Amino acid sequence: MKHRTFFWFFLPTGLAMLLFIAAPIVSVVMQSVFAPHEAVLIEVENCTPLSGCTTETTIDQDATRDLRESAPLGRFVGLDVYLDRGHLAVSEFKEAWATAENWGQFFDSLGNLPFYRAMAFTLTFTFTVTPLLIALGLTIALAVNTLHRHLKGPLIFFSLLPMIVNPLLGSLILFWMIDSRGVLGSLIQYLANDPGLSLKASTPLMWISLIVYGVWHSAPFAFVVFYAGLQTLPQDQLEAAQIDGATRWQQVRFVIIPHLMPLMTFVALIQLMDNFRVLEPIVGFNASAHAQSLSWIILNDLSGETQQLSAASATSVLTIIGVAILLSPVLVRTWRDFKGKT
Repeated sequence: MKHRTFFWFFLPTGLAMLLFIAAPIVSVVMQSVFAPHEAVLIEVENCTPLSGCTTETTIDQDATRDLRESAPLGRFVGLDVYLDRGHLAVSEFKEAWATAENWGQFFDSLGNLPFYRAMAFTLTFTFTVTPLLIALGLTIALAVNTLHRHLKGPLIFFSLLPMIVNPLLGSLILFWMIDSRGVLGSLIQYLANDPGLSLKASTPLMWISLIVYGVWHSAPFAFVVFYAGLQTLPQDQLEAAQIDGATRWQQVRFVIIPHLMPLMTFVALIQLMDNFRVLEPIVGFNASAHAQSLSWIILNDLSGETQQLSAASATSVLTIIGVAILLSPVLVRTWRDFKGKT
């Protein structure tokens, strides 16, 4: 393809990427290094014949408005927002490192800081849900692929239901089910022989519930991708493995999984990004008292009467950096495989 032809072919896509991806990222980065202007305070002296003169401190509305109009982004603070207690908490981190007598005390101290507490749940959710949903999706795809063709259609339909349901509604449905009055909640109380057991009151149980929801909601996507990949599997390779006496597990390990490895890499990339930005189940489960993620911190900063745009922007930038770090090993491996093949 000629350079001129390629330029006009790529121009619409490039403009869309600049408009909807690059521009918002630049805007968020700029907002993260500016803080809102402080209100301009003035002292007003009020004198009355009976009580005498008193001095009151009030906000100068005109001066404050003029200051905000002259510098709409706010006052430049550099990296102060990133380093404060609500984010990286550098001073608190150093203090915890210097005073902790063992690793347990150090991590307990970090657990009291909002950013590190949210990062702990985010990483736990990401690195637990992603491999589990890949394994479950592959298992379902292998099972459905061996069924009779008349049974495949209904099973594929029911397998896709969790992905069809809106994430927030799906989390609400599962939240109602694990309630002490719900089906799963009552069953768990019966099996544990503890009528007072509540998943909502326990942090570990709430984390497990959120992880179960994450696997349940995302496994259908992996199933669809792997099932489509199984339709392109060369049958002669399986027949050769069967003739050589390979067991079912050996066929899956040495024939099917290598064939599906590019698709597994694709699913891992997509799910790592989605799971690192987990938000809907925390909101649907009303689990913010037990589990907080980076996305939940952003939502919390943007909610309420005082919208903390600088804090939300800084957390957004840190989230982008975290996603890039998570994806870099997979991307590097994919690039090396591509170079090896070429």
